[in-house]
Amino acid sequence: MSGELPEVERFMALVTRLQADDPLLTPIQAGLVVAAGLGIAGDSRTFARLLGLAHALVLRELIGLSARNLLRVTKRDGRTMRSHFVPGDAAAGYASLFQRDDTI
Repeated sequence: MSGELPEVERFMALVTRLQADDPLLTPIQAGLVVAAGLGIAGDSRTFARLLGLAHALVLRELIGLSARNLLRVTKRDGRTMRSHFVPGDAAAGYASLFQRDDTI
């Protein structure tokens, strides 16, 4: 292997790793943290569309992450319910995972 995983495989491997590190994270929550960390999605609608999920489900998981300070909501659109987010202070320990290509 060339040492660099294709983007989807890397995303999924990081989701699995986060869930192993924090068993309280659901797969969607781990995906949201990874998406924010890698810059794949910075809002709930984009994340839902990319993964083929219901937006309401993503919003529910985002609330749980916000309560744990793993993600911080920076902006909400009241009409569309789109919530923009960035990694929260509690996600700082995962930052190094998102900067390396050899995270697995």
